[in-house]
Amino acid sequence: MTTAVNRIDRLFEDRSRKRFIPFITVGDPTIEATFQIVVAMVEAGADVIELGVPYSDPLADGPTIQRASQRALENGVSITDALHLVARLRETGMEASLVLFSYFNPVLQYGIDRFFADLAAYGADGVVIPDLPIEENGPAVEAAKKNGIHVISLVAPTSESRIKKIGEQATGFLYCVSSLGVTGARTDLRDDLADFLQKVKASTTAPTAVGFGISTPEQVRAVAVHTDGVIVGSAIVQEIERHVEQLKDPRESPQAVEKIKTFVHQLASALQ
Repeated sequence: MTTAVNRIDRLFEDRSRKRFIPFITVGDPTIEATFQIVVAMVEAGADVIELGVPYSDPLADGPTIQRASQRALENGVSITDALHLVARLRETGMEASLVLFSYFNPVLQYGIDRFFADLAAYGADGVVIPDLPIEENGPAVEAAKKNGIHVISLVAPTSESRIKKIGEQATGFLYCVSSLGVTGARTDLRDDLADFLQKVKASTTAPTAVGFGISTPEQVRAVAVHTDGVIVGSAIVQEIERHVEQLKDPRESPQAVEKIKTFVHQLASALQ
């Protein structure tokens, strides 16, 4: 199996090709549906998959992802289920990068050292922990390095004086938050987004990827000019929500997965 560091780093070696990074919530509406959707998204052109660990108090997430987390939590889905899903995806021979997106409390409850050891053992490549600031992430970064895992840092327009520090520490790729507030599909992007991304790129040697509020092929195309990767979450989770009942039914699930795959392909194709 390719090591975690090599998989993400190798992915971004060629900066001339933009990378597409979709986010979905693990277990929404079922673990089996998540498995099928991830496979379909990779076939549709996804390069990195962000797998959201459902959490009861997702501070950075808007209503769409909150509802997805609630559906998954009602099924009893946990961080352990997310890790087992990663292992199952690797068993299929999947070589796309797999990154968990988890708030810090589930990681802390799981055990920091155990969590990063298991990320490596199950075949994950990195983790995004949105509520863990760089000033407090020392133990996590140390455990990550020991196991060859990337802790993906976030940088926002409000980071201001911290941009340089965040950029210097970044590994894997640097997650650039395109808008203020929580996640969610938006009709417009910030007017000063290009200036913000220019500052970020000047602060780091790591690749950059932009997320929060990107929901259409046109927005994907517009943002890609300024970054190495584009992250889309709420728009895809919204598409899953439209087909929740079908996805729960084994007879109807394949058609629903195909519709989601088509939607993701339209977004990923905007980068070509």
